[in-house]
Amino acid sequence: MENTELNLNNKRVALHTLGCRLNTSETGSIAQGFKDRGYDIVEFGQPADVVFINTCTVTDAADSTCRNLIRKAHGSSPEGKIVVAGCYAQMEPEKIAGMQGVDLVLGNSEKYKVFEYLDEESENAIHVDKSWQFYGAATTTADSHTRAFLKIQDGCNYVCSFCIIPFARGRSRAITVADAVIEAKKLVSQGFKEIVLTGVNIGEYEQASGEKLHDLVAQVLAVDGLERFRLSSVEPNTITDELIEVLKSSPKVLDHFHIPLQSGDDEILKAMRRKYTVADYKRIIGKIMAAFPNAGIGADVIVGFPGETKEQFDNTFNLLKELPMTHFHVFPYSKRKNTTASKMDSHIHSTEKKARVKALNMFGDAKLNLFSEDQIGKRTKVLFERRNKAGHFEGYSSNYVRVQVVTDQNLSNVEREVLITGMDNGKLVGELLQ
Repeated sequence: MENTELNLNNKRVALHTLGCRLNTSETGSIAQGFKDRGYDIVEFGQPADVVFINTCTVTDAADSTCRNLIRKAHGSSPEGKIVVAGCYAQMEPEKIAGMQGVDLVLGNSEKYKVFEYLDEESENAIHVDKSWQFYGAATTTADSHTRAFLKIQDGCNYVCSFCIIPFARGRSRAITVADAVIEAKKLVSQGFKEIVLTGVNIGEYEQASGEKLHDLVAQVLAVDGLERFRLSSVEPNTITDELIEVLKSSPKVLDHFHIPLQSGDDEILKAMRRKYTVADYKRIIGKIMAAFPNAGIGADVIVGFPGETKEQFDNTFNLLKELPMTHFHVFPYSKRKNTTASKMDSHIHSTEKKARVKALNMFGDAKLNLFSEDQIGKRTKVLFERRNKAGHFEGYSSNYVRVQVVTDQNLSNVEREVLITGMDNGKLVGELLQ
């Protein structure tokens, strides 16, 4: 995070976010809270009076990364207070509290009360409960993101056999449509051009709120001054024809979607307790491509689920080859305590899981390169973020491909139309048209 006007008399806070865009939105709100209380925000790794780490626990690797970050925070700020919050804190509070330097461990509800706990002189370092209130959150100007993430939903009522998130986040709950519109207007007034709606499972919005997701989307799209709009990850079984129609009807909607797959084999999907079949998934992707022919589509994929055979992995590979997927997010299955899958037989050896991850990642890189090359000669609107090391301004196209242009102008948080002229080191190169 950038802050060029540090006041040496102010306290300093460093924040770090792991995991999903939901975590990003929450850290943004908490960062604003620190700023409102007179803190200067410094880069993580710099000396600070408070270090706030918002954690993830979706995999073993995420847990390990959290622990490494705690060690780094203690090394850079040995006299500072280290606050560890979020999903990993919710699930393993005692383990985290026992690490050197940790002062506070806050669960997913308690992290919003961080300022109260910092003011207390208490020997109790752990504050974790399961009240599961809904706390709204959004990116703020205290954060360093160009696009804004607006939290509309939290928790999940699904019981996927591999997933620990319902234990870490609780049951599904959501913001009202009216409040979502108020928050969207605030974000636009702060200068954000793009809003991404986020949550644990935003497709459950209607079940959690009693209101329609497509109505919320329509009202946010109607906010004056909003230029770009996207949804974060949406479960395929929750994408309705009404939602697609609302998205298709607005020029503000970007042609980029993230639709979790997890597996391309029906037996594995059933064992995972997913709520769709391969045929269902194909049908949804077909509807999206009919509405957005140039769309970039990302998918989460888990490989090495217990009992996954070579043939079942090949089914996933071949499905991703068949479908117009452009952005692969591949994870090796990770055993999570108390989940049904952790108690299954026939766990796949880590060496085989790594090989399958590598194969899919290499294929995904090749598909993204082909998709990127197909953009050459086309026009697209790019929301620019920052200069790269080569001095060129970079941003993302509407279908979420990184684009760079040569310019002396400061294009930070500026949307411009660009003609894509070529590729350089895997990135699209363009010329400004306006």
